[in-house]
Amino acid sequence: MTDVVVEYLGALQAERGASRNTLNAYRRDLTDFTQFLNAQHRSLHRVGPDDIVGYLDLLRSRGLRPASVARRISALRGLYKHLLREGALRRDPTEHLEAPRRSRALPRTLSREAAAALVEAPDLTHPRGVRDRTVLELLYATGMRASECLGLTLDDVNLTAGYVVCTGKGRKQRLVPVGGEAAQWVRRYLRETRPLSTRVRDSGRLFVNPRGGRLSRQSLWTIVRQAAARAGLRQRVSPHVLRHSFASHLLEGGADLRSIQAMLGHADIATTQIYTHLPSATLLTMYRRFHPRA
Repeated sequence: MTDVVVEYLGALQAERGASRNTLNAYRRDLTDFTQFLNAQHRSLHRVGPDDIVGYLDLLRSRGLRPASVARRISALRGLYKHLLREGALRRDPTEHLEAPRRSRALPRTLSREAAAALVEAPDLTHPRGVRDRTVLELLYATGMRASECLGLTLDDVNLTAGYVVCTGKGRKQRLVPVGGEAAQWVRRYLRETRPLSTRVRDSGRLFVNPRGGRLSRQSLWTIVRQAAARAGLRQRVSPHVLRHSFASHLLEGGADLRSIQAMLGHADIATTQIYTHLPSATLLTMYRRFHPRA
């Protein structure tokens, strides 16, 4: 990476609180762009609109999806706005770029029965099974993102009041209620299982690995996949599917959209509204009952 890109990523983290995932994605995108420029014998400071268009054409020829191209454009725009603010450029070569339209796919969700089977799948005869059951209960009870769940500390959990403090995108914090079932499993995990892993080292995280360190993202995905296999679910399940199921089941149960938005930590309610496009169980029952060809 060039010094310019390193400086921009540093500013992105300091000023906007960009997440590690965002920084890593932008680092890859901007490194790819600088390599493209090097092949064209161009520098970041001597780029015109035609160079940007040529790069986007290259991306499309590679078969990149519109969402991936849109993210590359976002990274380039951010970089050149930064250079403009720093006085390193007179004109932004990306100012007239239009991002490709991104079609938003409907989120994949589980039925209530499948969600229950998944959450209850871990083997409780092993201490790790108690931890895994607690992880799944909390994910489904709160709709947290995987990164938010893994980032929870002991101080973020208030079982007496019945909530957890999630730290989401941009380091924004929010309170999310925790139901009685999930709270019961957290208590059991803290009482029976977590102490076994933290005898030598305690990272302070709620969910820890057998050595007391922070549970990794890969471990969380493994927990979900293994539970799905034990539950006999055929569809591909990820931590995010539990998040989508949480929102869908709340909406189906009569929760209002604004409350769901607050619990999910969506900045824009338009993001939450996608759940209104999912067919509810009530709607499907009515359809099957009254449609002549159902």
